[in-house]
Amino acid sequence: MPHFTPRKYLFHTPPDWIDTTKAHYFITICCQPRYKNQLANPEIASAIYDGLNFRIKRSLLYPYLFLLMPDHLHAIIGYNAKLEPLDKLIASFKQRLAQQHGIKWQKGFFDHRLRNDDSYEEKTHYILQNPVRAELCETAEEWPYKWFANDFR
Repeated sequence: MPHFTPRKYLFHTPPDWIDTTKAHYFITICCQPRYKNQLANPEIASAIYDGLNFRIKRSLLYPYLFLLMPDHLHAIIGYNAKLEPLDKLIASFKQRLAQQHGIKWQKGFFDHRLRNDDSYEEKTHYILQNPVRAELCETAEEWPYKWFANDFR
């Protein structure tokens, strides 16, 4: 059986042939410690919403779905890799919230490019059902800390 050396770092750089402004990326960013509510409250949600709008207006980010859980967030986004690579975009987003609101983040983030409509629908359902599975609400529609593309200015 062949032996594979595990990767120490997974690069977030897409291949040159991917137009990141049209591609969909599933993103997860976690706080530390886990199980402490740092995100799901009106003040932080407002700051995150404003931070997203700031990046949207500069054509850096195209959020299709953004959902806050108490200790992590999920999103489906597009972004402009020619203006700012994804790792730098996420780092600046996290840094600003940490400085202004004391949010403590885990190092790094998870991303996955969604390659087809089925994957997009599956991840959308997964994200929207996250607060229901965590028993934070009865239905996905009740969860107040989510935004769709048309919710942004």
